[in-house]
Amino acid sequence: MTVVITGAGSGIGRCIAQTLAEKGFSLFLLGRNLDNLEATKKMLKNPEQHQCQSCDIRSSGEIRQALANVSSLYALIANAGIGGENQYGEQDRWREIIDTNLTGTYQTIHECLPLIKKNSAPFKKIIIISSILARLGVPGYSGYCASKAGLLGLTRSLAGELSGDGILVNALCPGWVDTDMAQEGLQGFADALNVSKNEAYKEAMKPVPLGKMSQPEEVAKLVAFLISEEQSSISGQTLDINNGALMP
Repeated sequence: MTVVITGAGSGIGRCIAQTLAEKGFSLFLLGRNLDNLEATKKMLKNPEQHQCQSCDIRSSGEIRQALANVSSLYALIANAGIGGENQYGEQDRWREIIDTNLTGTYQTIHECLPLIKKNSAPFKKIIIISSILARLGVPGYSGYCASKAGLLGLTRSLAGELSGDGILVNALCPGWVDTDMAQEGLQGFADALNVSKNEAYKEAMKPVPLGKMSQPEEVAKLVAFLISEEQSSISGQTLDINNGALMP
């Protein structure tokens, strides 16, 4: 069974790829940097059965071209996204963030849908990786928060639209996850506070009841369960994995 993973060149996406490869899935890895995708592929079990293709999900044409040789899909893991701040004005990153995280995910799903509908499995799966910031407002991060919140509405709408096709759609909202992106964020936090990175980590973990980051493997294992053949009842849901940082 073939699974597409976007943003598979690093971080959570790479870990999801490693976990699903161990489960025996054939993977189609998408991302903007082909070298990073190839590096992920080399880490996978049976690397020869997986494929890589570079594309920018802001372009539906690039997505369509990247998938040209795929005959059918069992699942899509829509993980690609960018972070960072934005401020209104000439240098505002709002459009870049929204176009990537929200519109890009929407386009990826719809370009994959014809291939998912061709699959003969009784239940097919779409997993959207959102963020804890979909549920929170953070000054200076309006674009990121809005894009990730939009993904939750997209999840619920698609779950209803696609139920008749046997396609289950769910979202994950990770909190702090120990990836390179998180470490870069911690360093920026430390620089802003003029403290060590270790002190910044302690400060960042104060609102987190369990006082730690999640490991990317934890997110990957949850994804693996959600797309497993045994899972046929969870759809239209948002699952939080944040060490208790938010308890809705």
